Amino acid sequence: MLSVLQVTPELNAGGVERTTIEMAEAISRAGGLALVASAGGRLEPDLEAAGGKLIKLRVNSKNPLTVLANAWRLARIAKEHDVQLIHARSRAPAWSALIAARLSGLPLVTTFHGIYNARSPLKRLYNSVMARGAIVIANSEYTREHVLEFYDAERERVVAIPRGVDLAVFDRARVSADDIAAVRAGWGVAPDDARCVIIAPARLTRWKGQLTLIEAVAIIEARRPGALKVIIAGDPQGRAGYVEEVKAAIEKAKLRDVVAVVGHLRHMNMAFAASDFAVFPVTEPEAFGRGAVEAQAMGVPVIASNLGGYIETVIEGETGFLAPPGAAQALAAAIERMLDLGPEQRAAMGSKGRDRVARLYSKEALQAATLAVYRRVLCEAAEAGGNKPLGAPVL
Repeated sequence: MLSVLQVTPELNAGGVERTTIEMAEAISRAGGLALVASAGGRLEPDLEAAGGKLIKLRVNSKNPLTVLANAWRLARIAKEHDVQLIHARSRAPAWSALIAARLSGLPLVTTFHGIYNARSPLKRLYNSVMARGAIVIANSEYTREHVLEFYDAERERVVAIPRGVDLAVFDRARVSADDIAAVRAGWGVAPDDARCVIIAPARLTRWKGQLTLIEAVAIIEARRPGALKVIIAGDPQGRAGYVEEVKAAIEKAKLRDVVAVVGHLRHMNMAFAASDFAVFPVTEPEAFGRGAVEAQAMGVPVIASNLGGYIETVIEGETGFLAPPGAAQALAAAIERMLDLGPEQRAAMGSKGRDRVARLYSKEALQAATLAVYRRVLCEAAEAGGNKPLGAPVL
């Protein structure tokens, strides 16, 4: 029986958490034991529903003493549950997982879910743990090339597995007109409101580009008053100062009736269905950009910055538009292009996006590819005669 211990910081909102849950589901459905060591969060019920078992541990802490203590706890958990493989999904937890794997004689798999800043030798050392898996999974081809360029990793040991979308959940046909009307009403959009509804879903942090979007919307509002309703949705994750800055920018631009900050949205499929198009105006490269893929799965066209994973997931002029990062005028122009298409052409663009996501980015494809990595790692460990538990970690 396959027994995998995934180690991820929290279970709140984001691609890391969703992918963790999706793999717990795949392991459980394969008859295996899907353990997740995490500090937990609002997605705990989702993990349980997927067949995963949460082991609460403060692996979100970067305190060196806590990291070391977590390593010993993870090693003990691995022994108690006959774990065969540890899969780490973030840097601080990965250091604990690496030490635990060495202590337990178990193989380690890591996943790069992001592109990490490395402005100092110490930061590069800290980041390097993510490249120390027996297999390193990158969440896009862009991320894979980044890993190969900046880390000491063999090309054949770095595998690109794009994040997946649950096409049964992200399916416009499964969202009723009443659901859409209810969501729009919650946003202050009446049934007879002719404005085009834009959603910008991302955690509230500066590099996600909310301030650039507000500036672009102000430009459009000056030229086309009453054309837009913009929904900024996302978890602030404790960034109260930035949230206030976003709200102040809205007030300064006199956009109180145009732009709404609505916080975390649990049912993103309904939110996308209630929107005419989605915007992802990041100012730094997104390793993959799951939100853009989810939007396209719902048949919603996308505008995104021409950086990172979006260059792979958004096809210019076919499934959406790409714009230079941090350039409000260019973003405004892209939004106006989308407005000028009209509902029918936007729907056609959205349909192409849905078809492409179904071909390339399904949840099932991610699950199958990751299970194949697990099998490969376990077979290689068996052929090597298995790792022997070490008295002390070898880093």
